[in-house]
Amino acid sequence: MTAENKPTIPDRLGRVSDAVANKVLTPSVVNGAPLPQATLVSNSTAPVDDSPRWNTEEVRTLVEEAMERFAGERPTASDAWLAPRLHYTLRLTRSEATDSGLWNFIALRVAPDFVRWRWGQEKNGRIVVRQAARFSGRWDIQCFSRLWWAAELFRDGEDYRPVSAACGNQDVLNTALRLDMNHHRPSAQALVELLDKGIVRTGRDVNGLVKAAGAAGSTLVYEAIAPDEPRDYEALQQWIEAIESDPVWNPNTLPQGPVDGSVPFRSVQQLTKWFEKLFETAPVRGIEMEDTTETESVSP
Repeated sequence: MTAENKPTIPDRLGRVSDAVANKVLTPSVVNGAPLPQATLVSNSTAPVDDSPRWNTEEVRTLVEEAMERFAGERPTASDAWLAPRLHYTLRLTRSEATDSGLWNFIALRVAPDFVRWRWGQEKNGRIVVRQAARFSGRWDIQCFSRLWWAAELFRDGEDYRPVSAACGNQDVLNTALRLDMNHHRPSAQALVELLDKGIVRTGRDVNGLVKAAGAAGSTLVYEAIAPDEPRDYEALQQWIEAIESDPVWNPNTLPQGPVDGSVPFRSVQQLTKWFEKLFETAPVRGIEMEDTTETESVSP
């Protein structure tokens, strides 16, 4: 077992700049060689304040639990479990969550072994990740950033259940997550509603709906059809500051997010009906082939 399999974890979260991350993520590292920890340590910066939310202990415990809990399954299965708990543990404002340096730090210094476990494939005795962007990359691709933002965009106020539903479908994470429509909260909840109803089931269904919804309008159109209500930023700040008094995440029950306002029920219902109609005529790749195959299989 290499040193990276048992990384020496810093006590506090910090930043690793994109420039440093790009320097250390050489082709050999992406193909399984150990990360140059001396370079990372010497080029890391400390958090901006002394808040306990920058402690690494719970983040590290969380990823270890995920690797153990899903050891016998495909690593993709961990996303729906990990996303809400990561969001609950890393209590950030959206502005703070746009800092790629924080996500670089977590991937490169706190949990590089998790990145390899989640995204790697074994080749010639090494775990090959293939994409450096899983360590340091765009917000919807980077290993930890994508999960935090999925939880932020798909939660319904304090309710993380929609997050688990959304993250249980890889096409939501891979395709729908980065679309502007999901920055409109009723749109995100309407997509989850269609998943829950079984109207949208497969990855191709999700892709078909997302393309149809994107062609049909912008977030301005969605807001006109299904208005949202302002989030309670004071409640969000209180939740962030309550990190010392709140219980740590539970492996078997979902935590409670910030009580900063639920999505208007009527708006979600309006968009769900609209998206359902769009999906009826959405071009879903491969559906004709599936229908033909099914017909042929029951023909006498």
